Amino acid sequence: MPSTAKLHAYIHGQIQPLESAFLHVSDLSIQRGYGIFDYFKVQQGRPVFLADYLSRFYKSAQLMELRVPLSINELEDVLQELIVVNNLPLSGVKMILTGGYSANGYDPGEPNLIILQQPLTLPTQEMINQGIKIITHEFVREIPRAKTINYSTGIRLIKQIQAAGAADVLYHQNGVVTEFPRCNFFIVTMDDVVVTPAEDVLLGVTRKNVLEIARHKYKTEERAVTLEDIAQAKEAFLTSTTKRILPIVQVDDQAVSDGKPGTVTRELLQELIALENKLALQV
Repeated sequence: MPSTAKLHAYIHGQIQPLESAFLHVSDLSIQRGYGIFDYFKVQQGRPVFLADYLSRFYKSAQLMELRVPLSINELEDVLQELIVVNNLPLSGVKMILTGGYSANGYDPGEPNLIILQQPLTLPTQEMINQGIKIITHEFVREIPRAKTINYSTGIRLIKQIQAAGAADVLYHQNGVVTEFPRCNFFIVTMDDVVVTPAEDVLLGVTRKNVLEIARHKYKTEERAVTLEDIAQAKEAFLTSTTKRILPIVQVDDQAVSDGKPGTVTRELLQELIALENKLALQV
């Protein structure tokens, strides 16, 4: 696998060595943390669920009043070229759109589009078998439907998460849970209904696909989920591009059900992996 030093990135309208990819300090992503991004997985050299990620990327740009300098077709061409140049069989591609170079450090300029690709490591089988512990924190993201670059709260809580021996933090507001900094949240009720929060969450692509997979066998609901619902749940798990599906066995100091990964969670994970592998093999 190529070293990071040999990787390439797209910036300022061209693909160039990653070590040469820089923004000026006047960019609003630096000055004010203003920008959006999206991230998709590449398996066996092929993007997985790319259309969904591109759709969300342009929607986030619209919500944040940013103009993507390339059409969807042009962006797809650049992505394909970068994937070929970097030649990473399993990787993640991050598309970043910034507020641009600002003359006064506040007013937006012409947005800068940056595309990065890095090797990706998926969760180990041990993590899947054991499940993870999470903690909760009262917070709701601003403009939840937009995938912005503002992760201040999640990053600030990293030490607290680590001190608790946890893997992540689940946001809630007045006991109504929403999402993790980088993942969506699900529970499975005692009667095998697969439920995920509906409001104040980013509409994750993995979330979408898990709902579609689950509907073939289980009832699914997108609705309000409370901390009390979690306490009474049969199973809980998170979903994301990089983590796929990870079982949650403990929330704060309380075990989820019997404190072990559940059968519904494991089944959905296997079906998601099969779907991703199928798409990666399509010509």
